[in-house]
Amino acid sequence: MPEAMPPVSADNHLYFVTSVTHKRLPVFRTDRFKQLLADAFDEARSSSGIKFFAYAIMPDHYHVITDNTRKPSEVLRYLNGISARRVIDHLKEEGLSSSLNKLKKKEKKDEYKYSLWEHHSNTFFITSESMLLQKVRYIHDNPVKESLAGEPGSYAFCSARYWNRLPLLENEPLEMDIKELSWRNPRF
Repeated sequence: MPEAMPPVSADNHLYFVTSVTHKRLPVFRTDRFKQLLADAFDEARSSSGIKFFAYAIMPDHYHVITDNTRKPSEVLRYLNGISARRVIDHLKEEGLSSSLNKLKKKEKKDEYKYSLWEHHSNTFFITSESMLLQKVRYIHDNPVKESLAGEPGSYAFCSARYWNRLPLLENEPLEMDIKELSWRNPRF
């Protein structure tokens, strides 16, 4: 079993990351595309060594809480870079040109490239256990507020089942590393 990290503090902070799709397009409206993003996050974990403590994949954005083993810009490069490549490749392979065209972004005269994510992602430092729990609740309530689920644990593409100690899905979309968190007041 991996060694637990020191408790969350100003000296051992976590990152709360939010990225929004280009033009807030609902790219992740279907479970197929949500799973594509979850798989890309798992690939980012393998490539970068980052840990995932909480997440929710929404139709036009995602929220993730991760560790600080890398700089925020590196975390975003892994999460957004790998996921953009996977989604754009998938759209090309499936011949979904109308969806792909919505992601076109003009670069230079008559030159275009595709952009899945807006380039102003938000990254906040989580510096206390209470702040961590507040952000986790926010993440898990997001699908309920957007009428994607009646309760957080019923939404497949978030970490609420881990945090609420509910039975995991047979094919859980993304594994969480919350057992590696240390708490001043034990919770897990």
